[in-house]
Amino acid sequence: MMKKIDVKILDPRVGQQFPLPTYATSGSAGLDLRACLDDAVELAPGATTLVPTGLAIHIADPSLAAVILPRSGLGHKHGVVLGNLVGLIDSDYQGQLMVSVWNRSQQSFSIEPGERIAQMVFVPVVQAEFNLVEDFDATDRGEGGFGHSRASISPAIDKTLSGALPAKGLPEG
Repeated sequence: MMKKIDVKILDPRVGQQFPLPTYATSGSAGLDLRACLDDAVELAPGATTLVPTGLAIHIADPSLAAVILPRSGLGHKHGVVLGNLVGLIDSDYQGQLMVSVWNRSQQSFSIEPGERIAQMVFVPVVQAEFNLVEDFDATDRGEGGFGHSRASISPAIDKTLSGALPAKGLPEG
């Protein structure tokens, strides 16, 4: 299903020097967002920076939102991910799309002008209205959380997961 989203070009290089976001294949979920920079930005280990995209969108439909996600290759190969882990673009936002980039590696990383730095995916949204209650209807899970449903995990994986978490100070459950 294709949905029309209003886009405004804020930097004249977008669509000329830097391609507009497009889906790479008919099965692609995300559109690549590019760094709309004048010069390369050197990102030191552990540093974050906000990178402009040169674009603004207006989704308008409150049943949709956009999420900005990291590109898997940048994260896996270079340790470069989103500074806020996931960016959420509300349907009524109309400002420039900015990408918070975090270099979690031990080496500097250079963000080049026009480089693909993130991807944007449009997702359905349900706006909920809370119904205040005194008690919930009983379920098999109840209030069990943070590992409660691990009963179906194999013992080898459970041991690995348990070893990855600090045991002190965590409530059982």
